[in-house]
Amino acid sequence: MLPKHHFLLGLVFSFIILLIFPQIRFMGALLILLSSFLIDVDHYIYYVCKKRDLNLRRAYLWFIERDKKILKLNKEQRINVSEVFCFLHGAEMLIILYLLGIFVHQYFLFVFIGITFHIFLDVLNTILYSTSFARFSLLYTFLNNKE
Repeated sequence: MLPKHHFLLGLVFSFIILLIFPQIRFMGALLILLSSFLIDVDHYIYYVCKKRDLNLRRAYLWFIERDKKILKLNKEQRINVSEVFCFLHGAEMLIILYLLGIFVHQYFLFVFIGITFHIFLDVLNTILYSTSFARFSLLYTFLNNKE
């Protein structure tokens, strides 16, 4: 899913959460919104490490082109495509954020909610396009990545 879609859906989601739970206040809703799309910074970091290029626009276009190539494959072939190692997109990160939210500061819980929403959208996207679920565990992706 494109970052602009994550932003728009995150905006709607954080607004709904704020309406339902006004006690989170503006700061909680803002943290949910920001974390619902800024998590994708790990895609950019992956690109920088892989291509040795800091250009954000080229990184964006590289991912767009990569996705187009993947979508041209049939569903069985898509499952075998190596996942981009996105260190923020895993269950392990969610566990860490949740624990930080309980033991350090409640702001981490808002980040946890935003990232959980982002990953939920990614799961829906994965189901829709029949790609690999490997990216939802950092350890699995790291140990099994071919790229």
